[in-house]
Amino acid sequence: MMTDMSRPASEPNSSAELSELLKQIRACQLCQAELPLPAKPILQASSQARILIAGQAPGVKTHHKGIPFDDASGERLRAWLNVSREQFYDPALFAIVPMGFCFPGTIERNGKKQGDKPPRPECAATWHAKLLSLMPQIELVLVLGQYAIDYHLPRTRVIDTTDEALNSQTIAVSNPQANKKITVTQAIEQWSLYWPRLMVMPHPSPRNNLWLKQHPEFEREQLPTLQARIADLLASTPEPK
Repeated sequence: MMTDMSRPASEPNSSAELSELLKQIRACQLCQAELPLPAKPILQASSQARILIAGQAPGVKTHHKGIPFDDASGERLRAWLNVSREQFYDPALFAIVPMGFCFPGTIERNGKKQGDKPPRPECAATWHAKLLSLMPQIELVLVLGQYAIDYHLPRTRVIDTTDEALNSQTIAVSNPQANKKITVTQAIEQWSLYWPRLMVMPHPSPRNNLWLKQHPEFEREQLPTLQARIADLLASTPEPK
């Protein structure tokens, strides 16, 4: 699903509608039987938000704290965005809407933890379309990780860019019938195709330290562009009345 960033006119009651929807989401028990801990949907949203952070799902630490990205991943993400903690947790500036709202559990193999399970699909199917429709001021979506890519970007056919006959800007073509998903690395390499509406990013988890070391161009080339755009958006955000 490609996020619609056309910024439709905000309806007078969008804030009240969103407030009611958030109450429903935070009381959601749809997949409780599949969760290892009591359902605890965690997200941040406002009808005034300008930037959407689309991640994966809360980890177990986030589940217990109840605050998204209040960990080493969050510190790195805020550094990437060049924003303060206060700005990051201001819902009038940033919406934080992961693909799954609750901690999905841990994958274990041979008695060893192998990371978190995928986000529960019920969240996106039940809540995301309505939630995003009530945030008409969003101008930039930060897409973190494979599950967010699968939702916010169209299915894509990767083109062989070694063919000099191809336009250098035509790296990928939307192809709804394609079976092959675009990978995180491919989406990040092709970031300019989605810019300035979306920026595809690796998850800021320390688990991705090796990837970041192998792809220094992400921090060298993409982050300055992203930081400049975020600074412009925050500077143009009206003060709360």
